[in-house]
Amino acid sequence: MKIGLLDKAPDASRDIGLLMTRALEKIAFLPFGLLIDQWRWKVFSGEVAPTDYNKAWWDLRLKYQGVAPPSVRDEQFFDPGAKYHIPDNTPYTRYFLASILQFQFHRALSQAAGCTTPLHRCSIYDSKEAGKRLSAMLAMGQSRPWPDALEALTGLRQMDATAILDYFAPLSTWLDDQIAGTPVGW
Repeated sequence: MKIGLLDKAPDASRDIGLLMTRALEKIAFLPFGLLIDQWRWKVFSGEVAPTDYNKAWWDLRLKYQGVAPPSVRDEQFFDPGAKYHIPDNTPYTRYFLASILQFQFHRALSQAAGCTTPLHRCSIYDSKEAGKRLSAMLAMGQSRPWPDALEALTGLRQMDATAILDYFAPLSTWLDDQIAGTPVGW
């Protein structure tokens, strides 16, 4: 609206569909992002022996994602290797942490911009204060420890995943209504 692309704000009745799509991308990724490096760490520490690599992989998939193998999988298979980052020995924590930080950044910048709408509808466009905070963080580059950069943007020195809950609060409420009285879990 501010730059003339829209005459009025988008209809809020479509927010649930937007949030569901975004949640399927972002929220569904978090358990997978966590288990990749959990598996790697268990292998590197020796907690999981080579004879149990595939079993450990599927145990973590079931624990965090509720996903079981589509057929019997024993140790003749190496299912973790289907994820490029495993055979390439590329740490995956960066993706997991980035998924959390993006929401923490968005919430902090939205607050700096004075946004009073639900978090998923906030924009920092044309906010001098949000721009100042973002610039202060980015100007540090790699010259300072990450908690300093986080504090410059958010005012906090530690990560805070509650911004994800804030962002998806309308979807969470809607889903609670949809599944009322239905058993949940695996």
